Amino acid sequence: MYELFFQLVFKRMDPERAHHMAVRWIRLVARIPVLRTFVAALLAPRHKELRTETLGLRMHGPFGLAAGFDKNAVAIDGMAMLGFDHVEIGTVTGEPQPGNPKKRLFRLVPDRALINRMGFNNEGSAAVARRLHARVPVFRTVVGVNIGKTKVVPEAEAVADYVKSTERLAAHADYLVVNVSSPNTPGLRNLQATEALRPLLTAVREAADRTVTGRRVPLLVKIAPDLADEDVDAVADLAVELGLDGIIATNTTIARVGLGLTSDPALVKETGGLSGAPLKERSLEVLRRLYARVGDRLVLVGVGGIENAEDAWQRILAGATLVQGYSAFIYEGPSYARAIHKGLAARLKASPYATLADAVGADARKAVQ
Repeated sequence: MYELFFQLVFKRMDPERAHHMAVRWIRLVARIPVLRTFVAALLAPRHKELRTETLGLRMHGPFGLAAGFDKNAVAIDGMAMLGFDHVEIGTVTGEPQPGNPKKRLFRLVPDRALINRMGFNNEGSAAVARRLHARVPVFRTVVGVNIGKTKVVPEAEAVADYVKSTERLAAHADYLVVNVSSPNTPGLRNLQATEALRPLLTAVREAADRTVTGRRVPLLVKIAPDLADEDVDAVADLAVELGLDGIIATNTTIARVGLGLTSDPALVKETGGLSGAPLKERSLEVLRRLYARVGDRLVLVGVGGIENAEDAWQRILAGATLVQGYSAFIYEGPSYARAIHKGLAARLKASPYATLADAVGADARKAVQ
């Protein structure tokens, strides 16, 4: 049904308009008690064997919603209702900003991909913090908060901008993510260089610790797939050195490798970050490299091109404790998370591993035996 609806309705609409319409519908359903219970029972059945404990948190399973879908923390319960085990909101910046001029979101349907140059459009960390503070959860889910740099803030003042957001948002976050890997904010990716990343991550860690004293807020960094292998190693080493909790691999790519089905050359040449199926291979490569470097010392989160349960399972075997999706949700629709969970449970049952945790990094361990 969703595929037909997508072809007849969403495909004919501007992608950003369709996104906002979908979010409104999801929020509306989540506000109606009987209806949301029915939808959750249908789309978010629990699989006990997939329960995941990581980052000091308990989750129903390993599969979450990647940052970018819910920038302003307006649809957390709605996405939990659809079966996502954790919801990462944002990216949130220190100050509100409209993002880049429209049109800024493009579907490459034959390639099952998206190109976006949204530019961190969001209401700012103060407004998002107020919304999170006022939230009364309907469904239990883990909420991650992804923070980035305000566009107008000079690169030299980026640390203070991230600290401002941390001080406002850390108390409301089950975990924090420092995003230095979006291609749509000028100069942002320069912060992935270790000489710039070290003071930034140190300052955010210190800000989170002094803001939230009753618990440790886990801190992760999200990296780009376009980093050279030696830079991936350098970020991994720095994360271990600084005592970070994890790394998210990966954000969108500025490369256009893997696109071969979309026939409109102008569409393929649109600037921005590419996500979806073409990102799958490189994201998996980066994840494998990270796990080979850090092993179990960090929690790795696999994201990028996860379309189905097999993709999620391959990330887990490669070293991911958690996996995330977004672009495929646009094409798969409301049953996306349910299909991932069902497929993961089947694969775990058919595997030699007693628990999902035993499967994490199993391919890497086999390689060294």
